[in-house]
Amino acid sequence: MKDTLRLPDYLEHMLQAANQALEFVDGMDETAFAADRRTQQAAIFNLLVLGEAAGNVLAVDPVFAAQHPELPWRVIRATRNRLMHGYFDLNLTVVWGTIQNELPALLQMLPTMLAAARAQSAGPPPPTAAS
Repeated sequence: MKDTLRLPDYLEHMLQAANQALEFVDGMDETAFAADRRTQQAAIFNLLVLGEAAGNVLAVDPVFAAQHPELPWRVIRATRNRLMHGYFDLNLTVVWGTIQNELPALLQMLPTMLAAARAQSAGPPPPTAAS
């Protein structure tokens, strides 16, 4: 399936994952988050999806990623790797801070990038037949 996905798909996955992580913690404070293992797992899963999709953008279209340096692609991917491989040693304060402080800014950037990726993937219009 990965071969059939395109840049806009990965950016859409990032947008969805960021939104969902924020939705899961909506109305909570850090203390409630730290006490709610289900919400932790749901939010962390979405951070994993976000990082995986960012890594896929870097892999399939590094030029696009370079054209959008305002988004920390490699940091997002590295966060995913840290969450995935350090799962028994997670700092929930850092997870909470990432969700509360980084995701809103990311959500401000992603729609513009998604529109640019969709325009890029559409390519030029096909030639018209001469009448």
